[in-house]
Amino acid sequence: MRIHSVEACQPITENSPPDWRTSFGQILVAVTAEDGTKGYGVGGGGLSGLHIVNALFREQLIGREVEPIESTWKLLHKSLLTVGQSGIGMMALSAVDLALWDLRGHLNRQPVARLLSPQCDLDAPLPTYQTVWGEAPEEVRRASAGVKLHLGTNGKRDEPLRDWLPRWIESTRTAREIIGPDRDLMVDAWMSWDVETALAFANEVSDLNLAWLEEPLPLDDHEGYARLRDECPITISGGEHLYSLAEFEASLQRGDYQLLQPDVCWMGGLTPLLQLVEIADDRRVQIVPHRGCEVWALHAIAALPINRLAESGRPWMQWVVGQPEIEQGTIRITESPGFGVHCDPNALNVREVVRSDQSGCLGK
Repeated sequence: MRIHSVEACQPITENSPPDWRTSFGQILVAVTAEDGTKGYGVGGGGLSGLHIVNALFREQLIGREVEPIESTWKLLHKSLLTVGQSGIGMMALSAVDLALWDLRGHLNRQPVARLLSPQCDLDAPLPTYQTVWGEAPEEVRRASAGVKLHLGTNGKRDEPLRDWLPRWIESTRTAREIIGPDRDLMVDAWMSWDVETALAFANEVSDLNLAWLEEPLPLDDHEGYARLRDECPITISGGEHLYSLAEFEASLQRGDYQLLQPDVCWMGGLTPLLQLVEIADDRRVQIVPHRGCEVWALHAIAALPINRLAESGRPWMQWVVGQPEIEQGTIRITESPGFGVHCDPNALNVREVVRSDQSGCLGK
């Protein structure tokens, strides 16, 4: 079975955030086989990502056999040498790779999770956690199995970090009181702290049993992460801003994080995630995928030997139809083939579709 067409667009809904999450945000790729079977995948990079798909990947894909996906991934990855094998290039490759995995599932009439593990129990509920900003609302207690607080500086760099510290400690203690002692509680500093702030915070809240402290330092502060690895009483996590398997391997070699959070829509897709799972397992490092409730990572969580915990996704991506709902803090995969979703570009909540000149109109 050969690939007949490759289409790419950037759907934008009314509630899409007015920041980089839209301007350089999610792109949608559809890969159609010659029998009309279609697979969908989501990546990133906005119009830049679209241009890579249209100008670099499409010509290599059309007329190529759908299988094996793994050799196609290597071909496309090699072609990124001209633009860089990280960042936006990998975000664009993610969308294509995920579309190919979705297509593989449809052609085999199997959910992707079953392709990854034939014995996968699709009925088993997967616990979820909700990412919130600054405080944990009361309703979170009923809506998820855990909570992750964003505790950055909200872009206000004029105040010293030590002035923010008491607020962060108070917010964390309040969140623990709200959700109770038995649910997961995590903190994400979004790379805005320094080593002394992270250690001071961790020591003050060490009694709250935090599951992890996420990306407290800038990505390139490797000496700082080494100190946290040796001195911090809380597990340090990160990885959503690593965009290639090589970057993950280098990070693992340094020991930056004790828990990895790869984003399958940014790191090149499901194909390199499978390799990362093996590498991390050899080093006994846990994996909790970023945005795990979205189907692109959810199937991996259900099927692979990684932490069975799924993060809330992007609620503005309402053009993805069939995404499983979180119910009483858990989420399940359906028996539908592929990732179990499709795109509805003509839905009323789609305000506009931004495309580069060469892209097609999905769904037609």
